[in-house]
Amino acid sequence: MIEGEVTANGIAGTISRAGKSEKFTGVKAPLLKRTTAPVWGRSIELFNGKDLSGWKTSGAANQWEVRNGILTSPRSGANLITEQTFTDFKLHVEFKYEKGSNSGVYLRGRHEVQIEDSPADAHPASVLFSGVYGFLAPSEIAAKGPGVWQSYDITLIGRMVTIVVNGKTVISNQEIPVLQAVRWTATKGNLVRSTSRGDHGPIEFRKITITPAK
Repeated sequence: MIEGEVTANGIAGTISRAGKSEKFTGVKAPLLKRTTAPVWGRSIELFNGKDLSGWKTSGAANQWEVRNGILTSPRSGANLITEQTFTDFKLHVEFKYEKGSNSGVYLRGRHEVQIEDSPADAHPASVLFSGVYGFLAPSEIAAKGPGVWQSYDITLIGRMVTIVVNGKTVISNQEIPVLQAVRWTATKGNLVRSTSRGDHGPIEFRKITITPAK
């Protein structure tokens, strides 16, 4: 059971389940309005092709490893999180998944772009390939299918996101309305991590490049 009330800064209340109660608070998501175009900085290779330098994992046991220059999550397990933080950025990701796998890329540790084995003829939805989970559906499922290297080019400026899949724009400068609730908790005050998810089957990455705004 959830009980709460509106406060001056947001909401507050209590969650009760299995005989235990836990207090919660929530604040409004920032609008993140931008009044000028970004000036892009130097591109950063987040994955060096050798090891997990620059990354850390969530609370679960780490299953991520580097095999022959490929960043691999062979099974379900921990999320992989960048040690650096980023606000507005352009992100290039090259990945490959197996049949039936379901993974994703978190933007600022809050919004998930789905990497999911979705049929090419599926009706686009936010929970399918290249959707922003729970919020934005792509214009089409532009996936090449399992076992093939594919790419996302994601631009996030404030709350406005553009997603290009294998060279085709499927979400064009649309607003992500609110923060997505995720199953792990980021450090207090931190809303700017870029992460890779590995909790729903095998996933591989061979290139992860970010270009942050200055």
